[in-house]
Amino acid sequence: MAVAATPRPDLPSIPTLPVKRLPAGRPREWYEAHNRQLKAMRLAIALLHAGVCRAEQANNRRIRTTAVRIGVHRPSNTTCRLVRSLIPADA
Repeated sequence: MAVAATPRPDLPSIPTLPVKRLPAGRPREWYEAHNRQLKAMRLAIALLHAGVCRAEQANNRRIRTTAVRIGVHRPSNTTCRLVRSLIPADA
């Protein structure tokens, strides 16, 4: 069983907005997609701070290692593809 590590202190802390409740009454798929997008954005930001500047540098292993470092659950293949889509293809 994999255990998420505590966030690394050497990553810069970025102030975040206050958490708001999600709107009620949407289909389950909407909430899943929304949460997947938030997770992908967190991972993309962490990868950019770690020096990954092109999408081809972000393979699944590197994305999942970064997820452990920042303390989020292991991303799926779909989330890894979404992370790569958020990082510029060429810099």
